[in-house]
Amino acid sequence: MFPALKTPESSVDLLREGYTFIPRRCDELGTDGFRARLLFKPVTCIHGADAARVFYGGHRFTRQGAFPTSIVHLLQDEGSVQALDGDAHRHRKAMFLHTLQGEDPMDLYGIFEREWLAAIPRWQRKGRVVLHDEMQELLTRTSAAWAGVPMSERDVVLRTRELSAMVDNAGSFGPANWWARSLRNRCERWAQGVVTRAREGSIRPPGGSFLAVLVDHRGPDGEPLSVETAAVELLNVLRPILAVSRFIAFAALALLRHPEWHETFAAGNDEDLGHFVNEVRRLYPFFPMIGGRARESFGWRGHDFAEGEWTLLDLYGTNHDARLWEHPEAFRPGRFRGQTIDPNTLIPQGAGEYADDHRCPGEPITIGLMQRAVQLLTRSMSYQVGVQDFSISMSFMPSLPKDGFIIHDVRPSGSA
Repeated sequence: MFPALKTPESSVDLLREGYTFIPRRCDELGTDGFRARLLFKPVTCIHGADAARVFYGGHRFTRQGAFPTSIVHLLQDEGSVQALDGDAHRHRKAMFLHTLQGEDPMDLYGIFEREWLAAIPRWQRKGRVVLHDEMQELLTRTSAAWAGVPMSERDVVLRTRELSAMVDNAGSFGPANWWARSLRNRCERWAQGVVTRAREGSIRPPGGSFLAVLVDHRGPDGEPLSVETAAVELLNVLRPILAVSRFIAFAALALLRHPEWHETFAAGNDEDLGHFVNEVRRLYPFFPMIGGRARESFGWRGHDFAEGEWTLLDLYGTNHDARLWEHPEAFRPGRFRGQTIDPNTLIPQGAGEYADDHRCPGEPITIGLMQRAVQLLTRSMSYQVGVQDFSISMSFMPSLPKDGFIIHDVRPSGSA
């Protein structure tokens, strides 16, 4: 049996400590698991590569009932692929894998680069821009064009605001969360309208685009998805692509703090580009943990998991586990050279396999967008970085450099 925390209720501690709540207690207790109470409910917290293997493998856990509705309604909502299990999950997941990891007829990265290059003159005129904020709008434009979703300029503004609110407030409670959920409701109504018009033929998404695949998708019963569910799944593509803005801000920060890498990529040497991006994803905080409930009773590390037991897997702490990563707090892209990455060690977007498990199917897209962003930051523009607050809060989830990474004096490459 895992040790239990002496604190009768740990919600305040979790909100105060954020990303470090689980790994700190695992270190203190000398264990990869402990029992606690969060939101006045019993929970088991687990940590490390073996924990990730158990959590994601063998279909031991369901995502149903794994998080408060305040989080679920912002990030997934009812009926989404992440809420499914078994054959229903695999069938729906195959649709995402086909569009997110299959042949890309819409050229996501080409769209992203064109939008970025078109934005440089705007940034130049502004004089001072917050990179994270600009990336949110740019990625909204990119994801919509790639998915085959038409957007007016007004749509871009509204959808960026709504999608960013879902991500920014995923870890919040109270008025901020209520406000974000109201924006989510508005965004869902818009998405339902897009799905309806696409099925009626007034919107004709390009063949192979996500919207075209989505409106034609049939469930295991041969029936199309309901308009409501299809709208949820549309947002489950647009919102995660916007969330890459955080990783891009962290990548820019890493380039600033480690200028030797800026020089390397500026010179056109991409040998370590993938390693650099993976080290950004490993080191900097994204989502802290993932929840599940045991589908049946089983034992691990002397602990008997009961059916329905609420469990939290530590993502951030596993990415900083000294048993897996030498000098885990150091930024060392070279650690990945010549290495085959274990799917249960580098887990900023979940562990396990894409097809059978609940690992994020958009992870390769995240990596690809980050790589292209690093190339654009180092080769297609010059910019200055002034005095600002680069601190990263461990209690704000998902986190970000405090000021969003402010740049100024932006110029196209070659004009500096």
